[in-house]
Parts: sequence; C-alpha cells; structure tokens
Amino acid sequence: MTRASVLRLWGVLALCFLAACAGEPQRRSAGDIETLLKAPDRSDADRANDSRRKAPQLLAFIDARPGMRVLDLGAGGGYTTELLARSVAPGGHVYAQNTEYFVKNLIKGRFDARLKSPAMRNASHHVLEFDNPVPNAIAPGSLDLVTFMFTYHDTGWTGADRARMNKAVFAALKSGGHYIVADHAGRPGTGISESKTLHRVEEALVRKEIEAAGFRLVDEARFLRNPNDPRDKSVFKPAQPNDEFVLKFVKP
Repeated sequence: MTRASVLRLWGVLALCFLAACAGEPQRRSAGDIETLLKAPDRSDADRANDSRRKAPQLLAFIDARPGMRVLDLGAGGGYTTELLARSVAPGGHVYAQNTEYFVKNLIKGRFDARLKSPAMRNASHHVLEFDNPVPNAIAPGSLDLVTFMFTYHDTGWTGADRARMNKAVFAALKSGGHYIVADHAGRPGTGISESKTLHRVEEALVRKEIEAAGFRLVDEARFLRNPNDPRDKSVFKPAQPNDEFVLKFVKP
C-alpha cells in the first residue's frame, strides 16, 4: 500500500470516528461538574444540599449530557431538576413530574418559583400521578434518561401502581437509556411498609420491581451508603448520615 493510500485510509477512519462521536453526547468532565455546581446564580439552599447529596459524585453517576431529554420523577422543589437542566444544556430538556398532592401540600409554589430562573429555561413542570408519570409531550422511546431521586418510597404511602409506573418509564426510554433511582434504605423484609413512617424503602424490593418491568441493573453507587445506620428511625434529623442506595438500570 502506498503512502498516499495509507493517508487516505487514515483520513476515512478519522472522519468515521468524528461522525460516530457527533452522534453521542459527550460526557461532562469533573471540571465541568465543578463549574456547574459553582455557578454564581445557584441558591444558598441548593449549595447546602450539595454536601448532603454529594453532588459531584451524584452528577457523575447520573451522567446527564448536553442535548439529552430527561424525565425527573418526584421532582419536589426542583433541586435535582435544576442540576439536570444545567447538565443537559445546550439543546436538552428536562421534564419534571410531581403529583397533585405534592404540589398542593408539600411544594406549595416552590417549583414554580424556581422555574423563573434562567437556569430552568430548558425545563418544564408536569403535574401527573405516579401511576401515569410520563407527559404526553414525550413520545415512546424518546427519552435518554429518567431519574427518581429519594421519592420512590412515596409511591408506597400514596398507593401508586408501581408496576404500571415502571412500565411507563420503560416505554418512554430509548434502548440503552438509563433509569436511575436513589432512596433511603430500609431494613431487609420491610419492603415499602415504612414509606410514610420512616420514609424508607427496601433496596431489594426496588430492584425486583424495576427489573420486572424489563430493566437490567448495570451499576450501583456507594458514596451515600452508611453501614452504621440502623435504618430503624425516620430519615429526618438522623443521629448519623442515612444509609442511601443509588441504582442505575438500563433499558436493553
């Protein structure tokens, strides 16, 4: 093979590589995440929450990338939603879901106030029940990522149909899309029975229910685990850091 032929071959391979990369959103570096968290327009309350949530590790594990379309279930006041909105910009969008009960009794306008921030210009708020949490604007198989941060346990005391919920999430995600669930760990055998009293859920139950919808567990984080938590008290004002699991599932 002549030198000219070799150069042409390398040129073709380089173009193919660049084309492949163009179709895959680029992962945010640790530096990107640090810059995102240090944005001067973030609130003091969110910065305080960063420490408890170990935000750098959590964002790296979630791996939301520019251009992604994301659904944030049980969004609450929007702490995670805003971080996701910053992470998927430019070009991405975050759909935040809250139930009517949460909006009227727990959030009380906090999310709507957050929506006024320029950082949330690529986010939208949708009041939907957990049984049917996917907004109509989301076409089947179009989402890159779904997050459910520390609210899965609330599907217990609210009486949600979790099998239906997880199947809806499965249908909304692309093949290869991720479903990430974090929550306060309950003791073995408690299932979701202590969802209202202790605000905990058994990790094994969460895995079983999500895998039953067709997902496959691909990773789990350890940065929020605490083996010294007896898991027999409410997660509010604990005597020690709560034991919390963070699981990543994929739609095959």
